[in-house]
Amino acid sequence: MSILKKAIISSLGKAVQFIEAYQYPVSVHYCAVPREKFTDAAKAMKNEYALLAAEWATDETLFGRGYGIFACYRWGSEYLIVKIQIPADDPAFPSITNIFLPAYRFERQIESLMGVKPLNHPDLRPWIKFEDWPQDAYPLRKSFDASRPMPRVAGQYDWIKAEGEGVYEIPVGPVHAGIIEPGHFRFQAVGETIINLEERLGYVHKGIEKRFESMRWEDGFRLAGRVSGDTTVAHSIAYCMALESMTGCALTERAHWLRAIFLERERIANHLGDIGAICNDAAFAFMLYQMMRLKEMVLRTNLKLFGHRFIMDKVVPGGVVVDIDEKGKQEMLAELDYLAKDFDRLVDIYRENPSIEDRVRDTGVLKPEKARELCVVGIVARASGLNLDCRIYHPFPPYDQHDRIELDVPVPITGDVYARVKVRIGEVRESIRIIRLMLEDLPAGRLTSPVTLPSAECAGFSAVEGWRGEIIYWLQAGPKGEVNRCMVRDPSSVNWLGLEQAIHGNIVPDFPLCNKSFNQSYSGHDL
Repeated sequence: MSILKKAIISSLGKAVQFIEAYQYPVSVHYCAVPREKFTDAAKAMKNEYALLAAEWATDETLFGRGYGIFACYRWGSEYLIVKIQIPADDPAFPSITNIFLPAYRFERQIESLMGVKPLNHPDLRPWIKFEDWPQDAYPLRKSFDASRPMPRVAGQYDWIKAEGEGVYEIPVGPVHAGIIEPGHFRFQAVGETIINLEERLGYVHKGIEKRFESMRWEDGFRLAGRVSGDTTVAHSIAYCMALESMTGCALTERAHWLRAIFLERERIANHLGDIGAICNDAAFAFMLYQMMRLKEMVLRTNLKLFGHRFIMDKVVPGGVVVDIDEKGKQEMLAELDYLAKDFDRLVDIYRENPSIEDRVRDTGVLKPEKARELCVVGIVARASGLNLDCRIYHPFPPYDQHDRIELDVPVPITGDVYARVKVRIGEVRESIRIIRLMLEDLPAGRLTSPVTLPSAECAGFSAVEGWRGEIIYWLQAGPKGEVNRCMVRDPSSVNWLGLEQAIHGNIVPDFPLCNKSFNQSYSGHDL
């Protein structure tokens, strides 16, 4: 029996009911508990040192029920989903924010978009939902008509205030210089020292989760690939894997391996860009130009071999729609040889530059204990000593073949900008290594397998390690087999909280450096 399943049974006894033949894959345990036991279940998970991976709500009025509240917990390779049912005439549930900090924003978003109130939550200001929306507008409810524009009402967002002698505020955004997406950062500082940062996101809310509900299952991968444009491969894989788990679709080995190659090339391209941008924010523009040169080379190879710079729309339900031939393999191997050599040369330049080291060492520190408390994932987690990687602990082929592809990524403990760059450097090298292995041992087979439509009233789950970290999708089929819910949890949903905590005690000019070292997605967050 899994550790999490054993823990919740031990704590709740007969009050917990494990549900079979509903949640897929079956390796992800799914259970229901009474509403009043929701916090007890959270405490049981906390006692086992589990992490809160996601929390979300569903409108189940089409099933003749009210609302469902779900919490997904993770420990190592295990995932456990806990559900409570909420009546439509009493849309409220016990908050677990005082047990798991990431619930702080998950639950604000549930209240804002679904209209189900988390009881005893410390802060019920709207999240994602803006103050100029009507109070009774809940976009994720089935009764909400997304085709009609909402009237604008007067409203004001109440920012957290810091008071005291010498304290002043610095508003940054929501519109920024350059091409990054909008987000508002409100600093309180004394002199140049930051004592508090509050983020205000949601400016690029596009109604993506609502849009999924009006789409066909076989078309959803296109929208998933546009949740966050720099992570199109990972989001597409996550959507497809959740759907494939619901339908029992078995991919060929070749399709799995090609997906992994796409995923690693996406990782390389984004890490190269980030390393250069971090150096640029420390006034070392040379490294930006050189890293962007290498990134551009990777993207051009993608375009030549796969028909798109970001490999968009090439991962589909049942497999992939683009292959690589022997000539393409040799071209990619030659590219990787050049990339590895040039990258190592540039890393030496980076590490031997004392002015860069002075800026990135001990800057933007997220301590390991705080990282665990916030349940951060991906680059941010590994830079703070948390060895979390779905490629290792929740793998799909070929990552599960450890005798053939064994991952080795750095897990420093300092949690500063330097550590986050170190993780990126290590992952670029590791991705180059395993792509070479996959190309040399690429299995034969079809590119796609047939995918049937899901049956009524079932759900699918997936977790994929994108370049920022763990991406989670949860799909629910309606009473007629239609899309009833698609929950998307991008890594940014938890990692933005880490940035707010890492900036304390730093000087204002170091914020761009800290922010870039996290480099979270606005679009992936503002669903």
